[in-house]
Amino acid sequence: MIIITNDKVDSGREDGRAFDEIRSLKIEAGVLKRADGSAYLEVGGNKIIAAVYGPRESYIRRLLRPDTGVIRCRYNMAPFSVDDRKRPGPDRRSTEISKLTAEALRPSLLLEEFPRSMVDVYIEVIEAEGGTRCAGITAAAVALADAGIPMKDIVVGCAAGKNNNEIVLDLSEVEDKEGQADVPVAIMPRTGEVTLLQSDGNLTEEEFNKALDLAIEGCMRISEVQREALKAKYGE
Repeated sequence: MIIITNDKVDSGREDGRAFDEIRSLKIEAGVLKRADGSAYLEVGGNKIIAAVYGPRESYIRRLLRPDTGVIRCRYNMAPFSVDDRKRPGPDRRSTEISKLTAEALRPSLLLEEFPRSMVDVYIEVIEAEGGTRCAGITAAAVALADAGIPMKDIVVGCAAGKNNNEIVLDLSEVEDKEGQADVPVAIMPRTGEVTLLQSDGNLTEEEFNKALDLAIEGCMRISEVQREALKAKYGE
């Protein structure tokens, strides 16, 4: 288990972090015995479990591909994960994030080695405190590595945004809800290839570029924690 903690400093952010500071982060690989691969992640108040099953034969014929495997993701927020109890089951937001997560992870996977197979990824948000889609991608990538899925790289996600007219890294729940913009990003660290890029809110071109650079910097830092979590389980 790898943990990064941050001491609070005097700043304009509601939790005292510097503009380029990530919330306290913890990642652990291989937390579920019955899954082929799994990971647990905490970042700030977020608590997320990811589980991977496969590659395995799929009986859903319309999803099978003769030349490659297929990845499916299911992102879900538990009813007790937020202050106002969430209705159980999928909704429009979780369906959208599930699709985006699969698209963000797919470029890193060598699924052509497993034609006519399926890799299922389940992301369960136990407690939510802003930035769950990026945290879910980060946890899922560690779970895929734990499952032994051949990969080009371990995808990692992080977001930057605009709050109180300042570009800041890793928005908290308050900053996410009350802020002016949010830029979630996922990358493959070795090549720098961007696999997810969204922007919500109003940003100038200069602000967007600053937020993108800051999010990528955050991804690179979190990537080190991903790798250390896998080393902690499997060794060098």
